[in-house]
Amino acid sequence: MNNNSSKTAHTLRPNWLKVRVPAGQNYEFLKTLLRTQHLHTVCEEANCPNMAECWGARTATFLILGDICTRNCAFCDVKTGKPEPIDWEEPERVAQSVKALNLKHAVITSVNRDEREDGGAPIFARCIERIRDIQPGCSVEVLIPDFKGSKNALKMVMDARPEILGHNVETVPRLFHKVQPQDRYEWALTTLRNAKRMDAAVLTKSGLMLGLGEEWEEILAVMRDLRECGVDIFTLGQYLQPNKQRHLPVERYYPPEEFAELRQIGYDMGFRWVESGPLVRSSYHAEQQVRALSPLIPSDPIAAIPPTA
Repeated sequence: MNNNSSKTAHTLRPNWLKVRVPAGQNYEFLKTLLRTQHLHTVCEEANCPNMAECWGARTATFLILGDICTRNCAFCDVKTGKPEPIDWEEPERVAQSVKALNLKHAVITSVNRDEREDGGAPIFARCIERIRDIQPGCSVEVLIPDFKGSKNALKMVMDARPEILGHNVETVPRLFHKVQPQDRYEWALTTLRNAKRMDAAVLTKSGLMLGLGEEWEEILAVMRDLRECGVDIFTLGQYLQPNKQRHLPVERYYPPEEFAELRQIGYDMGFRWVESGPLVRSSYHAEQQVRALSPLIPSDPIAAIPPTA
């Protein structure tokens, strides 16, 4: 594959990125449940393009630690500012919602809480524990902040033994200051490397957004770094600009065939599962991944078939 700087840039949104509007009985049930429990989802806060598909199947990624982030990333539509105090009852409401949905796999992520030394890690741990208590057999995936590279904060989460521990690098090192100025590439790698060292049985996961001005070789370099950290699951998706006034523009739309090529490259590098496509987001097909790969739960050979190029 040639360096993508030599390719013609596409700035008009192509047909393969069209999505349907969320609707239907399951969508309405989940929306009502979340409002009743005073919970947030990253699906709504980040305007995920897969919300219709996932909510229609009664799956959602819970957003904990409130809905106000202490960081101001140039790609993210989550609100930024001074967050409310930690809600210690939130894990109970998350667990009760998991039970109400009768989930087999729950995905939990959060805003950044940099005002706290622990970054909110105890709430992640408590969510895992309460889901296990209230919905036995439900696997848990957490998509965590970098906790500024704090090993102590990460250990709080790892001690609760989620089946999957995820942290997205989001972009290539050269663009970190532009895309997520308060983050550090080294923090991301440290988080993923330490997680695997703390508990090798916990699957680790990371992902990239494409279309922010990265070069093809930079993508491959990040993939190699993630494999060096022992990352098991890798996701690649197209960046979509949430708001023209507040967020970075799309520099390039990658066609499906290039995502397919990167998927195969990922498998050749040794990732155990690669989700790569224009509309792929971190939790896309998460339940299939955990059923196929986690040594902590019985495998499901019928439902869990890794995607191929």
